[in-house]
Amino acid sequence: MSSNSDASDILDEILEDSKKPESTPEPESTPEPEKQIPKKPFSPEEKPTRKLIMIGVKPLVTYVNSTLMQLSTLPTVTIKARGQRITQAVDVSQFIMKRMHSIGYRISDVRISSDSLESRDGKTRNVSTIEIDISK
Repeated sequence: MSSNSDASDILDEILEDSKKPESTPEPESTPEPEKQIPKKPFSPEEKPTRKLIMIGVKPLVTYVNSTLMQLSTLPTVTIKARGQRITQAVDVSQFIMKRMHSIGYRISDVRISSDSLESRDGKTRNVSTIEIDISK
């Protein structure tokens, strides 16, 4: 019978301990959501108006599909490529212009620049860059 009383004593201690911490954090947790509430309305207002698609080593159709998916939700998509991939960026933009002519996509801007990058051997090299903006 002493084991039953020991078990009930332990259970009573656990219940008392669990009641004490619960009363303390409640006032602390209420100010935290108040601080987070003003932040939430600002995030929906910051909708991106442009998506950047970097051209790499994947097949051309992958970038065409990605660009078309982004154009379905955004007004402008930027296709960017550097170095030897510039021709593929032009191919992606022309594929969209020629094949999707009936939808009304257009090239709104083309920017050509050069970036100075440090190569693996430590030398500074100039790499050509192109950015093509496609809009609805």
